[in-house]
Amino acid sequence: MKNRGLNKMRYNRYGKLSSWVYNLDKPIGRSFGDLEYYRQRLQHCDGPILEPAVGNGRIFVPLLQEGFQIEGFDLSEEMLNYCRDECHKRNLPSNLTRQTFEEFSYDKRFAAIVIPAGSFQLVTDEAAAAAVLKRLYDHLASEGRLIIDLDPIGSVLAPSGPARSWTTEDGDLLTLTDSRVETNYLAQTTLSHSRYEHWRDGALIATELDLFKLRWWGVNEFRLALEAAGFEDVQVSGDYQTARAPQPEDGIFTFEARRAG
Repeated sequence: MKNRGLNKMRYNRYGKLSSWVYNLDKPIGRSFGDLEYYRQRLQHCDGPILEPAVGNGRIFVPLLQEGFQIEGFDLSEEMLNYCRDECHKRNLPSNLTRQTFEEFSYDKRFAAIVIPAGSFQLVTDEAAAAAVLKRLYDHLASEGRLIIDLDPIGSVLAPSGPARSWTTEDGDLLTLTDSRVETNYLAQTTLSHSRYEHWRDGALIATELDLFKLRWWGVNEFRLALEAAGFEDVQVSGDYQTARAPQPEDGIFTFEARRAG
């Protein structure tokens, strides 16, 4: 009965507690090298930019502040609320909608689409991922560029780390405990149970279980997937060093590809 209930839960839903932890751990403007990279790669972008899986706006808000014409979407209403609040604090327009990778739709095309931080790997079915790449292609203008970060296989397969904790502004404690429950080598996916807990004065007042699923990709495999979707001039960079070929020790791979005119 327990497994049947878990199977009915949605993967990667980013509910109230998980979104709260994400916002504390990865606040607006925190960079892992990606903010500087995207700023540099987009500096000559002439036209609107789309960020799918925009999350709390860690990348979105700084780019918006710098004058980029950017909009975004996310599945999680909780994450979108954080992003909207951060925009409101800075008197910035927030062109944000609740949509999914699989079904997002706009009545215009974009000069660039950016997906930082490995968020594309939340699309865990291979056929669905191929369809999303085609949808991204169809939403790009002529000569538009797609920029996607992917975590290397070793990062996805790394064992779960120790429990982590954060202290809120009110002095409450938030904790996160991850446990890997499945590695499917055929489907190239991992599944973890992420348990979030909210503590006050030593008492547990809220808990939340998220099923977190990721797909890993080989570098050449993803290059071929981009080309199959119609993209050209695929370039892969390691650790946010433009045009530097990926190395085994790199912590992130960034793919750039173009929709031809």
